[in-house]
Amino acid sequence: MSAITKDSIIGDVIKNVQGADKVIEKYFGNGCFTCPGINMETIAFGAAMHNVDPEKVVEDVNKLSE
Repeated sequence: MSAITKDSIIGDVIKNVQGADKVIEKYFGNGCFTCPGINMETIAFGAAMHNVDPEKVVEDVNKLSE
């Protein structure tokens, strides 16, 4: 998978980046894993819903691939 951006779909990120589930849980909680929106909502949308800076989430996920 190419570099993760704030427009990346949360479900795709979790499936394709090892350890991304821990980053998503850190910022968004574990409710994402049972929410059907995970397959259509972006990191930016999730960040807005949880009052989090999407760029921080993106930065932490991309660090996993380094």
